[in-house]
Amino acid sequence: MGRADKVVLAYSGGVDTTVCIPYLKNEWGVKEVITLAADLGQGDELEPIKEKALKCGASESLVADATESFVKDYAFPAIQANTLYENRYPLSTALARPLIAKLLVEAAEKYGADAVAHGCTAKGNDQVRFDLGIMALNPNLKVLAPAREWNMSREEAISYGEQFGLEFPVKKSSPYSIDRNLLGRSIEAGILEDPMTEPPEEIYLMTKAIADTPDEPEYITIGFEGGLPTTINGEKLDPVALITQLNETVGKHGIGRIDMLENRVVGIKSREIYEAPALLVLIHAHRDLESLTLTGDVTQYKRGIEQSYGELIYQGLWYSPLKAALDGFIQQTQERVSGEVRIKLFKGNATIVGRQSDNSIYAPDLATYGADDKFDHKAAEGFIYIWGLPTKVWSQKTRGM
Repeated sequence: MGRADKVVLAYSGGVDTTVCIPYLKNEWGVKEVITLAADLGQGDELEPIKEKALKCGASESLVADATESFVKDYAFPAIQANTLYENRYPLSTALARPLIAKLLVEAAEKYGADAVAHGCTAKGNDQVRFDLGIMALNPNLKVLAPAREWNMSREEAISYGEQFGLEFPVKKSSPYSIDRNLLGRSIEAGILEDPMTEPPEEIYLMTKAIADTPDEPEYITIGFEGGLPTTINGEKLDPVALITQLNETVGKHGIGRIDMLENRVVGIKSREIYEAPALLVLIHAHRDLESLTLTGDVTQYKRGIEQSYGELIYQGLWYSPLKAALDGFIQQTQERVSGEVRIKLFKGNATIVGRQSDNSIYAPDLATYGADDKFDHKAAEGFIYIWGLPTKVWSQKTRGM
């Protein structure tokens, strides 16, 4: 008796998820496997992937176009929260996982499946994100993870698939593990596992080497409404077009590369290379606009919220009660975050050189050192006395004065 009769499998067309189809049916007794490929703007042609799943034994092969939802419902809230895991990684890959989990659950409910499955291994973060996402959305569904249990190398998985007539045109193991969506690429494994090895230029696709970037700077202006990016150089764009255009514009200047030792959910450190040109620049610009439109105490308090928010996403807790509560706080702060940010793109750097907003709380007549200064200088002495009084009293008592 199998673990489930009907399963919806998250499907990418790669070796692991392809081998999952016969493995679920022959080793775990699953009667029917339905595959689901999610289009998140990764640029792959998904129709061949759909056909491949059917040839490999899937009873039905689904393709979900979720690019717009990916940007609007997942990337944009992360931009509003300025999410950078460990102050560096903008969660370009992690943000896709709760959406895929949602698509899996919806498909399982629609087709009457009693389980969902994925091809994640036991050492990665994605298994946690998928399992927790599915658990939160439908705790009655079983979650099957064959690659977490079969203990096969890539070559062994290929050999196993060939026993059931599966064909793998490229049998040589790729030196890298690469994941891509509209927001960016993640690259790991191979020679990158040595933290002292410089990443070869061949691994990059979305960003140019500094030597190949333009010799003249380019200036762009990004407009925000309620904390959401809406325009580039005054042109209003839909969310997907905005990210797409910004990736190209920013990436050609060599901006958007990250090389970091990352603390995974499962407790190990992993060397990760990321490309996320648009997402990094949008977070950079959004955070700067907040400094113009929000009070100091709100921006300072929000920094701690942002760190927690990023950790929740990284750890697979997108659908958790704490994440929902933090959403409320973040959305409240975004009401006045509207305006424009001007950025200079040059030789790997995105430098903010200007910002403006109708909601600006920067007061030139208070900030200026010129003749228009309206700051009450006489008030400073009394303020310092009151502000420093606890320190003065403490000092007098501890020094016996």
